[in-house]
Amino acid sequence: MRHSSESKQPRRALYQEVKAYVLDLIKREEWPPHYRVPSEHALVERLGVSRMTVNRALRELAHEGRLYRVQGVGTFVAAQKPQSAFLTIRSIAEEIRSRGGVHSSDVLLLRESAAPEDIAAIMGLPEGAPVFQAVLVHKDRGVPIQYAERFVNPAVAPEFLQQDFDHITPSEYLLKIAPVTEAEHVVEASLSEPHIRKLLQMPDLEPCLVLHRTTWVGATVATRNRFIYPGSRFRIGSRFRISAEDAHLII
Repeated sequence: MRHSSESKQPRRALYQEVKAYVLDLIKREEWPPHYRVPSEHALVERLGVSRMTVNRALRELAHEGRLYRVQGVGTFVAAQKPQSAFLTIRSIAEEIRSRGGVHSSDVLLLRESAAPEDIAAIMGLPEGAPVFQAVLVHKDRGVPIQYAERFVNPAVAPEFLQQDFDHITPSEYLLKIAPVTEAEHVVEASLSEPHIRKLLQMPDLEPCLVLHRTTWVGATVATRNRFIYPGSRFRIGSRFRISAEDAHLII
């Protein structure tokens, strides 16, 4: 943290020096994605600055998306925020693997249940009719990035509950047996329920991206899904071409 007194560059504040030190380690990959950052006390000892200085540097880096904090665990180096394609349907496992990540998942729920009123209405089923329900948490190198809640129409995937979703994701299975012909996506930002924040290892006030997806196979509503992503670890977007006659709909 020392500067030569002969330097012509204006001296940065100490917290900026700490930020530069951390960013340099990240850039040189001495601290790779999801690396657990040393404690504030350890950094104070290492850098010879105050606890307040280290705290401010880490808080700002977390706010800038270079670090993330897991409540009760520690501070970690953030991976480049992955982007999910908004206008396509793709397995989360495929997305993770395509950017060099390692996918894993926890199956929290897999059962037949009575269709709630809203799900029955969307699928055109009598209220209380049987539907299949699955809840999974998907991870990249052990870090939770998606809570996936899915209702499946048994008419489209009658053997859905017999699948081993430790080795294939629900999306991969459904896309293989019943390719989607139509889909609707709705995205919102919100605060998630406490049990979902806990599963995603999120601070209490961190916002989420929530993607609601309805899919059709022919005229039949196949699935109704809710995907929840920690706002600090994920983004959703797409690039697409617009024909000249449709440009007025976008601009």
